[in-house]
Amino acid sequence: MQSQTIDPAKTELNHHAAAIAAHEEHPDHRLFGIFVFLIAEGMIFMGLFGAYLALRSTLPAWPPAGTPELELLLPGVNTVNLIASSFVMHNADTAIKKNDTKGMRTWLAITAVMGTIFLVGQVYEYTHLEFGLTTNLFASAFYVLTGFHGLHVTIGVLAILAVLWRSRSPGHYSSEKHFGVEAAEIYWHFVDVIWIILFGLLYLL
Repeated sequence: MQSQTIDPAKTELNHHAAAIAAHEEHPDHRLFGIFVFLIAEGMIFMGLFGAYLALRSTLPAWPPAGTPELELLLPGVNTVNLIASSFVMHNADTAIKKNDTKGMRTWLAITAVMGTIFLVGQVYEYTHLEFGLTTNLFASAFYVLTGFHGLHVTIGVLAILAVLWRSRSPGHYSSEKHFGVEAAEIYWHFVDVIWIILFGLLYLL
């Protein structure tokens, strides 16, 4: 019997063709799922915003008389920090699309640190506020809205850390395989946009 010589190039080509065929047969709908999820989350926030505006319209003065004024310095710095973190997160996605795994890890780590700084700033603000959850309608709405958003920031930081952890495996993310990074980026941008709306409603209007 004559032994058959295996052509590595041909084998690789066959594997690539099989992968393309499998992808066409089973298209990747994960990003679509992420957008559907964020639309649902956005509707929850819109409902909370609507409830806040409805409460505000029922009172002649808002915040109610006697409510201490909110400080703008710390929340303003937190807002700048969170907005800047979105650009940093985008750099991570850009890096992996260039197969720059090291750069992606660096930008992910910086984003996670910035998100943590935001949360620490929010907790610091809570501990120094002169009103509590049940002081009045404004106080209740303030804690519910900022607390619910803080929960989403926490989830976002954990998601970024999960992507960072999984990137330890060689080849786990690449220019052709980077769904985890892209999904974390989209979620982080969502969190950023929601905070901009919250900041305007609670601190500026």
